[in-house]
Amino acid sequence: MRCPFCAHEDSQVKDSRPTEDGAAIRRRRQCEACGARFTTFERIQLRELTVLKSEDRRQPFERDKLLRSIEVACRKRGIAPARIEQLVSGIQRQLETQGDPEIQSSHIGALVMDALKGLDSVAYIRFASVYKDFREAKDFEDFAGNVSEAGRG
Repeated sequence: MRCPFCAHEDSQVKDSRPTEDGAAIRRRRQCEACGARFTTFERIQLRELTVLKSEDRRQPFERDKLLRSIEVACRKRGIAPARIEQLVSGIQRQLETQGDPEIQSSHIGALVMDALKGLDSVAYIRFASVYKDFREAKDFEDFAGNVSEAGRG
């Protein structure tokens, strides 16, 4: 594993343990050249996924991009990082096991919406504002009103 500090090719694993949800192995490493320590995560990847964007554009699925978008929606909501990791791992697992290696970006967005709806209503609305491309305050009001009504039903 290449050192992120000095770019040396070799590092030693000092400690390995599973993450809380068991979906990855956390490894503490030390660079043999500069002595810096850093952490890596090893995850199971069932298949290579391709995201189908608008206008038939394709790009490789990036777990970190999915994680970042959910973290932004959950910012300052008191949601444990481990819970967010678990949510992302669950979505990735769903995508990898559904059979088709090419996935519409809208399908990924819908999975995130479903997951956030059950986790936190504010994070759900934040994510929806980007996913559904809210243009004005009324869009937020209408959507939040629907969320509130659904919660009462």
